[in-house]
Amino acid sequence: MGRRGEAVSLRIEELPDRLVVTLDRPEKRNAVDADLVAALHEVCARLEQEPRLLLLTGGTDGIFAAGADIGQLRERGRLDALAAINSALFGRIRALPMPTVAAIDGPALGGGAELSYACDLRVCTARAFFGQPEVRLGIIAGAGATHRLPALVGEARAKELLFTGRRVDAAEALRIGLVNRVVDEPGELLDGAHQLLDEIAKGSALALRLTKLAVDAPVAAHPHLDLVSQAVLFEDEEKRRRMTEFLDRKKT
Repeated sequence: MGRRGEAVSLRIEELPDRLVVTLDRPEKRNAVDADLVAALHEVCARLEQEPRLLLLTGGTDGIFAAGADIGQLRERGRLDALAAINSALFGRIRALPMPTVAAIDGPALGGGAELSYACDLRVCTARAFFGQPEVRLGIIAGAGATHRLPALVGEARAKELLFTGRRVDAAEALRIGLVNRVVDEPGELLDGAHQLLDEIAKGSALALRLTKLAVDAPVAAHPHLDLVSQAVLFEDEEKRRRMTEFLDRKKT
């Protein structure tokens, strides 16, 4: 059994190899406000200090995150924009040492969609949908969508979604590579996300960390980063143990 904890706007469950974090602002449809940002920064600090897998979800009640809190957003000025309130958090989530999975049920809109893009992988229900309506509110998708969305779905399609603000349903999201898996029923969502994390957890923790670091690195870092990472892993006792077990199985 994992240890459960509480934070402002969040429910947290600790398991040996992962943290399950549930957005918990149902009265605001899990809109990303200052309290939620602060609480997620605390989660990041924990995972930076003690690297584990992360499952981030809005639960299975038909909402992931309906964007930023528009009431707060309306009152922000240019200095707030330059402070990168949401962008800095989502960048920190993206840079977490171990793989992260977002489990999405219902709408992931605006900043909520960008929060899901900050995770490495996404699992959603058939009733999930994504959208970037920012231009219709007189702003840009300034917390990661302008660069993460093109990386996920390609430049032309990302521009269409950012220019029009149209919504993408689960079937299209799977087809264009915005999500990795779709489950039919909300009750299957968390099991599906845990199954994906269970598959990931079969790998060496150090190999996973270095693989994520390499994939997320700028092109100019390759192949040097790959060579150094492989050199570190070649001297790791975990590599020797895993390869010995593999060879022993082949003998039987």
